[in-house]
Order: sequence, then structure tokens, then C-alpha cells
Amino acid sequence: MIGIIGGGIIGVATAYELAKLGEDVVVFEKKYLGSGSTFRCASGIRAQFTDEANIKLMKYSIERWKELSDELEHNVMFQQTGYLFLATSEKEVETFKNNIKLQNKFGVPTKLITPEEAKEIVPPLNTDAFLAGAWNPEDGKASPFHTLYAYKKAGERLGVKFYEYTKVISIEEGWKIKTTRGEFKVDIIVNATNAWAREINAMIGEDVVPIKPFKHQLVKTEPIERGQIEPLVCPPAWNDSYVIQDGEDGGVICGTALEYESSPDDVSPTYEFAKEVLRWAVKIVPPLRHVHIVRQWAGHYARTPDNNPAIGELVENFYVAIGFSGHGFMMAPAVAQALAEKIVKGRTKVPLDWEWFDPWRFERGELRSSAFQIG
Repeated sequence: MIGIIGGGIIGVATAYELAKLGEDVVVFEKKYLGSGSTFRCASGIRAQFTDEANIKLMKYSIERWKELSDELEHNVMFQQTGYLFLATSEKEVETFKNNIKLQNKFGVPTKLITPEEAKEIVPPLNTDAFLAGAWNPEDGKASPFHTLYAYKKAGERLGVKFYEYTKVISIEEGWKIKTTRGEFKVDIIVNATNAWAREINAMIGEDVVPIKPFKHQLVKTEPIERGQIEPLVCPPAWNDSYVIQDGEDGGVICGTALEYESSPDDVSPTYEFAKEVLRWAVKIVPPLRHVHIVRQWAGHYARTPDNNPAIGELVENFYVAIGFSGHGFMMAPAVAQALAEKIVKGRTKVPLDWEWFDPWRFERGELRSSAFQIG
């Protein structure tokens, strides 16, 4: 039996993939499924990264996203509405060109577009401050709620057992997991707790992945006419701020890089963030100043020192998929498949660079180039 600790998108998707390969799987979640980062994310999915490992992984993940609704027999609301990054200086335009060249090398069809072309994609966009855009129409978004539900129901059909409101208290010799619901003996453990991962790793004496939780927040507006801000739109020079219409109801989700290092259990929104994010949102899309805010919430980026996740075998029969630094939702289909195949078969067809994401790299002082961390 394989025990997965953590009932977010990574844990639930990995459970499904393991069950698909014939394994008996049990998942422990201390609150409700999706209560950590998954149900608090901005829904974006992109291959516009700035390094080979993440580009190739996300190109594959997007191919998996295309199949998910049919495979899981539930609509996850995946839409390829694109990502549009906007440059505010000539130096940034050159950076975009270099990024696009690398992405094109690995089959990601990003291209440089003019502000006028960007306005055709996002009609209410303020083009006055922008010189160019990096546009990939194959990026997109999906519903975190429908996706996690789909993976859960598909996993249950294959025999996965989910234990919500079940906190792991300790991990004893021989992989005995003590929980508030009793003791479970498993053969393999997967730590998918993300912002809480250090606590679980410490239970086996291997606290070697230096994750820090940073509180990020979002606000959402009332629904607006569909087709106005369908892609995620972000000028990185404007404090990594972004706007995107929710794929389900058409409200606009607004984010910015204001963050607070805090306990992952602290999900209290702040007025300071609301002021900051709206200041940037109305600069990107001026008509938003006339739209009502209906929600604000907080979640956490579980960040590693290089903003890349730690994925792999920490010690024999103890695996981690943690520290996603804001990218767990978009990467989940690829990472879950890769990890399940690695555990069961010892190999995977997923282009996941195990050395790049090696959880022991921090102990060796081998930081990777920082993963591009927006939306």
C-alpha cells in the first residue's frame, strides 16, 4: 500500500495515477481536500517559463490538461485562452525575445506581438505604457475545484481511499503512519503537503528541503462580459501584477507580488494587499475601476530557494513532491504521472528532469536558475 500525505492537487492526482497503475493508495488530509494552496490559486496554466526543465515539463503538462476532462469523466474547464506578458522597456523587450527563442526551441509557440495586437486579444487593455507582448495562445486556465473533484472521483472509482480531517501525528519505523484516525502500515510514502512539508520530512529526520511559506492574496470582481480579459495578462515590471477572467463565471481575478512570510495556517486577507493589487489592476485594464470587488482571499506559495519544486525520492520508499512555489496546479498532471510511473516502474515517459528537481540539491548547495514565478 502507498500512503500519500496531503490532499491538494498534487496528492490527489498522484493517488489517481498510482491507482491507474494498479496500486492500493490511501490519502491523508488534515483538513478538507484542496484546503491548502489548490483552492486558493489563480487557475493559470502556462509553458512560458525561462529554463529548459520547466518549459519541457509544462509543455507536456498542457498536453495532459487537454485530455483530462475526457479521461476523468468530468469537465475540469480547461481553456487555452493564452498568457500575455507585457514589456514596458526596450531592455524587457530583449529579455522577452530571448525567452521566446528558448520556448520556441522546445516547441512552445510563443511570439512577440505589438501593443495593437495585444489590444485585439484583450479589448480593454491600456496599451499606452507597453512596447510589446509575449503571447502564447496555448497557455490557459482551468477550475481548481472541478479538477480536484475530477481526480478524486476518478481515484475513488479505482479504489483510492481518502481520509479528510485526518492529521498525521508521526511516522514510525517500518512506515507506520500514526494519525488522528489511527495507525496505518504502508510500504511507500509520498509527502505532498507543500507548505507543511518540512513538518512531515522532519518526522523521518530528513528536513533537507528548505521551504518557506509566503502568503499571497487575490481579489476577484463581479462578472464582466466574457471575452474581455480571457488570458492572464501581466506586465512583470509592474510588481508582477496580473489580471485574468475566471473561466467559470467571468469575474476578474487580480494578483500582485506583495507577499508576507507567515505560517501556512494564516489565511487572513489584508487591506494593504487590496489597495496594492487594485492600484496595478486599473493601470493594466482601466475600466476595472468601475467594477465591484466581491471577494478577497489568501493562500501560500511554498517557496524553495530557487523557486523550483523538490520532486523525487528523499530516502528509500519515501518520496516528495513539494515546494511548488506557486506552480503546483499547472504542473500537477505531468508531475503526478511522472511520480507514479517512477514509483511503480522505475522510469517515466514524462519529460521531468529528476536531477533538476532533486530534493537533495539544497544540501549540496546546487541551486537552479530561479523559476519564473507569476500566475
